[in-house]
Amino acid sequence: MKIFLTGGSGFIGHWVVKELLAQGHELHLLIRNPSKIPSLKKTPGVFVIEGTIYDQTIMEKALKGCDACVHIALGWGETSTTMLERDTAVTVFLMEAAEKAGVKQFLYTSSTAAVGEFRPRMDESIDLRPMDLYGATKASSEAYLLGFAAKAKIRCNIIRPGYTFGNPAFIDGVTQPDQRFNQIVAATKKNEPITVTKHDGTQFIWAGDLAKLYTAVLKSDMNRRIFFGLSNEFVTWEAVAHKAIELMGSKSKIVVEDKGWDAEPMLFDMSLIKKEFGLDFVASPEIGKHLVYLENK
Repeated sequence: MKIFLTGGSGFIGHWVVKELLAQGHELHLLIRNPSKIPSLKKTPGVFVIEGTIYDQTIMEKALKGCDACVHIALGWGETSTTMLERDTAVTVFLMEAAEKAGVKQFLYTSSTAAVGEFRPRMDESIDLRPMDLYGATKASSEAYLLGFAAKAKIRCNIIRPGYTFGNPAFIDGVTQPDQRFNQIVAATKKNEPITVTKHDGTQFIWAGDLAKLYTAVLKSDMNRRIFFGLSNEFVTWEAVAHKAIELMGSKSKIVVEDKGWDAEPMLFDMSLIKKEFGLDFVASPEIGKHLVYLENK
C-alpha cells in the first residue's frame, strides 16, 4: 500500500514506519523537522514531506493516490479551546481530506487516556471518563471519527496505546518521552536509592509490538473498531527497579512509598486483539533489553 503517515519521526511513529517498511509498504511521511531523524530520508520506500499537521494544503496534496492514512502526530494546546483546535479539529480535517482524496482507510492513534478513570477489567466498549485535556481531546476525536465513518466511504479504526517504551527503531531515532526508565537507570548506576510507589505499574507495551498491531489493523477490512495497544502483563515500577539493580549489579536500595494503592491492579482486557489478530504481548523481556540500552547509552 501507499500510506500517508503523520508523526513518523516521533517515538511510536518511527517504530510504525519500521514495521510498515518491513511489510513492503510505500510511506509518505509528514515531518515537521526532517533533520530530526536524517536516516529516514535515505531509507528506501520512504518519501519525506516537510510540513506540519496545520499545513492543510500540503496534507491534501500528499493524500492523493494514497491507500491509507495513519495519523499518529499529536497537536497540543494549553487550554480546552486550543486543544480542541490544535488536535481534534486537525484530526477531523485530515479524515475528511483523506476521504475526498479517495483514501480507503484511516487509522487513528488515540490513547488509554481517553478511558480516563480506571475501573476493574476495562475492555474497548467501556464508557469514556477522561481525567485531563489530553484524554478529552482523544475521546472527542474518537467520537468525531466514528460518527464520520458511519456514513463515509472511507473506513476508520482506532488504536489506544498505553505506556509504550523501547530503544530507538533507527540509529538516530528516539525513545519514549517519559523519563522514569532513565531516572531508575541513572540512580542504579550511581548506587543511589530508587523511590517508587507501592503497587504502581501498568501493562507496558514494547513499541515494536505496538507497531505489529498497526500493521494487523491495516491489513484487515474492519471499520469503526477500537483496539487497546497494551501487553497482557502488568508490571510494577518496583519490579522494573529490581530488574535494573540485578542487571547492573548495583547496590541501590528501593524505597517503597505506600500511598494506599490497591494491591489488585485495574487491568485492560486484551482479549480482543488476540481474538482478531492472534496478538498476545508480554513486555518483560524487552524491559530488560531497554534497561541495558539505557545503561550503555
